[in-house]
Amino acid sequence: MDPTSETPPAAPSSPVATGGGLATLSVEDRPAADALPLDQREVVFDCEGVGVRYDGKRALRDVDLRIHANAVTALIGPSGCGKSTFIRCLNRMNDLIPGASVDGAVAYHGENLYHPQVDPIEVRKRIGMVFQKPNPFPKSIYDNVAFGPRVLGMKDQLDDRVEQALRRAVLWDEVKDRLKEGALGLSGGQQQRLCIARALAVEPDVILMDEPCSALDPISTSAIEDLMLSLTNEYTVVIVTHNMQQAARVADMTAFFSVDQGETGARCGVLVEVDRTDKIFTNPAHERTEAYVTGRFG
Repeated sequence: MDPTSETPPAAPSSPVATGGGLATLSVEDRPAADALPLDQREVVFDCEGVGVRYDGKRALRDVDLRIHANAVTALIGPSGCGKSTFIRCLNRMNDLIPGASVDGAVAYHGENLYHPQVDPIEVRKRIGMVFQKPNPFPKSIYDNVAFGPRVLGMKDQLDDRVEQALRRAVLWDEVKDRLKEGALGLSGGQQQRLCIARALAVEPDVILMDEPCSALDPISTSAIEDLMLSLTNEYTVVIVTHNMQQAARVADMTAFFSVDQGETGARCGVLVEVDRTDKIFTNPAHERTEAYVTGRFG
């Protein structure tokens, strides 16, 4: 059967409530979008003209980018091109940086993520984030995963919630007999998977990962990459990476960011090209993309 003739499943009800929060969109409620071609999947983020300033100085400008459900989208580019700045726009983490301002439009499941009545705390529940360096709390393994649900009042069947999050992060079998031990005793790779489990425990819709493997050894990196791929069965994943081989291995779509320099010498991040990963790496549309992926600069 021609996949383009298939009727996509109905989109779930909007996860953004203009009354002030994000409505629950459970794993069971999500469409099986991973069975569809990318261009037929639901658009999770629709970004138009997105830019960021820090203390009035332009750091990123004019980003137009759509991110589709149940796929890995990788953001690549040289240092200082705005990749991390952009990914923080997707869950309003830039709100926490003094002097930061975001312009343009970021729609999440069709709703304005920056609407004044949208609670940024609820945004970060629905759109979880894993950082470059593993940052487990100085608590037990169990309490790390249970922290978010407890804070958000999601205390029913907490043991089951912790177990399921650890299973989804492919960590349960390694820690099930030492849940009360300190998380800081885990290896670096295990700590990063624990941080992923901590994000999953509050039942997010999206997982953002900012250089999640840069501090890890090759074996741990491989485990995290396998985990990214498995997570797309239930979640949408966006990663920032300097490792082009990693993007080629795990990403369905890749967005290449670079730096423009204005007449005054000020540098500003820009989105050069976004396409299927295989096309970005084998037949990019822009010369700047080709120069970067072939190692001629960056």
